[in-house]
Amino acid sequence: MSAQDRIAAIILAAGKGTRMKSTLPKVMHRIAGRSMIGHVLANLAPLQPQRVAVVVAPGMEGVKAEVAPAPIAVQGEQLGTGHAVRSARDAVGAFAGTILILFGDTPFVSTETLRRLVERRGAKDEPAVVVLGMRPADAGAYGRLVLDGQGNLERIVEFKEATAAERAIGLCNSGVMAVDGTILWTLLDLIRNDNAKGEYYLTDIVALARADGRNCAVVEAPETELLGVNSRAELAVAEALYQDQRRQAAMEAGATLIDPGTVYFAADTELGRDVVVGPNVVFGAGVRVADNVEIRAFCHIEGAVIGAGAVIGPFARLRTGTTIGEGAHVGNFVEVKNSELGAGAKANHLSYLGDADVGAKSNIGAGTITCNYDGFLKARTEIGQDAFIGSNSALVAPVRIGAGAIVGAGSVITRDVEADAIAVARGEQVARAGKAREFRDRRRKMKSDKK
Repeated sequence: MSAQDRIAAIILAAGKGTRMKSTLPKVMHRIAGRSMIGHVLANLAPLQPQRVAVVVAPGMEGVKAEVAPAPIAVQGEQLGTGHAVRSARDAVGAFAGTILILFGDTPFVSTETLRRLVERRGAKDEPAVVVLGMRPADAGAYGRLVLDGQGNLERIVEFKEATAAERAIGLCNSGVMAVDGTILWTLLDLIRNDNAKGEYYLTDIVALARADGRNCAVVEAPETELLGVNSRAELAVAEALYQDQRRQAAMEAGATLIDPGTVYFAADTELGRDVVVGPNVVFGAGVRVADNVEIRAFCHIEGAVIGAGAVIGPFARLRTGTTIGEGAHVGNFVEVKNSELGAGAKANHLSYLGDADVGAKSNIGAGTITCNYDGFLKARTEIGQDAFIGSNSALVAPVRIGAGAIVGAGSVITRDVEADAIAVARGEQVARAGKAREFRDRRRKMKSDKK
């Protein structure tokens, strides 16, 4: 592998996120169920970097666990972005290739944009630094990218140090960079902190590289990719932006969303073709949906795999560990957890199936419950294919219902039922003729006597 093909990355994640008003580190706040730094790592992964280091502040054990096995570099004092990158020196080491510098609270920089940065760094003019720029509608306090007459990057000016003419420049710095790894550490050692904030600005490496006779360049990306998150309000904006993009992508890939604005995806949701999703459906993490599935309104689905042609809902809840077979039906007010429904099985009304295996073409009647927890341990219920479970039945695990068996409505089943048997476990029905009329007459007299 040539030096131009080698990639390393440094992700800055030491910010405490004071404006979040949270004990959780800023980069651990979630968008579509995935941490912000998780989004950064996911977008970086297709580039197959040889080294990745994450810069954190002391005590950020949660971030360390989230990014494992990537090595951690601790920034003991927060003295600016240049100082933060320099903290990763030991974790990255000498590196002949391109080093990407990314931010853990800027989760939407796409893989394609990162690839363009790397490709520009490897171009014939061999720029020492390639900066990711943007043209926001409101340039505000962003640093400005100053270009020379040939369109190369001359320097980055922080807003507080910028002149009026420089502040009028629309091309702004996102902070994301691709840097020649053979000179990054040298450039960082040359940065000084004699500026308005008394910090070591990473942006100063552009002027330092130019002073050393090296070229620098800019790659532009849409403002939406470079959205940073510093507050709860900005987190909500990021969530809305992400959901809009995922909804559009789902429809372009062949899914029908009846009311797109009410459907919420997780970062890893997978939908097949010709899937129809009704209004107010929420997908949690770990959901895979095959082709030709219908998910009706007001369903909540997480950690579940749904086979082709299945029908889910309305008002169904599928929880982690659930597999729904091809053509199976899970109807209104049915909750399924850590269970498997075979092909063509049906649970259409008001049931709870927890820790259960339901055979193909079995029918689960309304009000059925698998009693999977005894207050200490959980146990499984096994229902064979073509079985019929009558309404309002309770199956007390561990228990097996054989293939083709029938459980009578209202039964409490505590022992195994063999294949093709009929099991009924309820009190005997007793009818006493005329007793209802006698009861009403007696009660009426008691009421009258009290007046």
